[in-house]
Amino acid sequence: MQAVLLLVGLLTGHHGSGPETLPRATVLVDPGAHRLVIELPPVDVPAAGRGGEAMVGLPLCEVLVPVNASLHSSHVEVSDEAGRLLPHELLHHFNLSDPDHRELFLPIGLHLFAASRETPAITVPQLLFGLPLARGQRLIAGAMLANTANVAYHRVRVRLVLRYVPGGRPWPLYRTYPWAIDVQYPLGRPPTGSKAFDLPPGRTERFWEGSPAIPGTILGLGGHMHDYGVSLELKDVTTGTVLWRGAPVTDAAGRVLTFPLARFYNWRRLGVRVLPTHRYRLTAVYENRTGRYIRDGGMGAVAGLFVPDRGAEWPVVDTRDTLYQQDLAATIRSGNPDMMADMMMEHHADP
Repeated sequence: MQAVLLLVGLLTGHHGSGPETLPRATVLVDPGAHRLVIELPPVDVPAAGRGGEAMVGLPLCEVLVPVNASLHSSHVEVSDEAGRLLPHELLHHFNLSDPDHRELFLPIGLHLFAASRETPAITVPQLLFGLPLARGQRLIAGAMLANTANVAYHRVRVRLVLRYVPGGRPWPLYRTYPWAIDVQYPLGRPPTGSKAFDLPPGRTERFWEGSPAIPGTILGLGGHMHDYGVSLELKDVTTGTVLWRGAPVTDAAGRVLTFPLARFYNWRRLGVRVLPTHRYRLTAVYENRTGRYIRDGGMGAVAGLFVPDRGAEWPVVDTRDTLYQQDLAATIRSGNPDMMADMMMEHHADP
């Protein structure tokens, strides 16, 4: 499913003043079509100024899962007040996370889904793979819109559309879970946990490395980079083997158009196996050709789907963990409207 792809950062967890205090997202179920829709509150999106970009953050919302399900595909829709679909380019990012389970590589809240404007649609075979959700499970959703057109939009709605197999069926064959690594792990930049980093003129490299909590197999992955991104590389540092290297599709000016997905499973193998006894490194490379310093110009992340080894259960989160608590606090702050406004001013400020 498209959980696979791409992150930008609202990782979450549980805390005394945390997810339970958030507003509720609207959740719609179509049992006949096996379709689950998570809709965030509507927002107004102003027109962009000349050569600029109007960015609007939607509030973080709590999502209560209404059915037992196994997710196998998903996509994000952006529509206006009349229900007409708007250009997908308006979507800066959408994030869905689970505050009660941890990430594969870090003891923080689990990203279930992350998408950006360059995320291509994807569906995995529903008889083979599925992400399990339980009725009553609590999730957290958030999104941001970015308008580069000289047209304003009113009461814009952002929806995550999920397709699922009802619980209790003998399929899918494999339980699959999302995983992610960001070069700004573990916490990004305080106070919001932003995973953006600055790009001086010329070449910039950032990396992070760590080990998975449980053994298993990576089915596939996608990448997220900003303009002037050159490559992402995932390497097994223990053996020296490059597991994957990818590059965004860009235009002549270096602007990112899309990031191709990598699928590792086929009829001969399930995918690429990773082990807790090995260390894995993600490296992001940028080439800033503008000659100027670009504040918050870079991001580097991969996200994909993972099948635990037989007998290996996905780890629950330890809410006493300091890293978990710091990450949660940053998440809640990042959903605060005043903090979002400050982030946007910083994003557009001259260096």
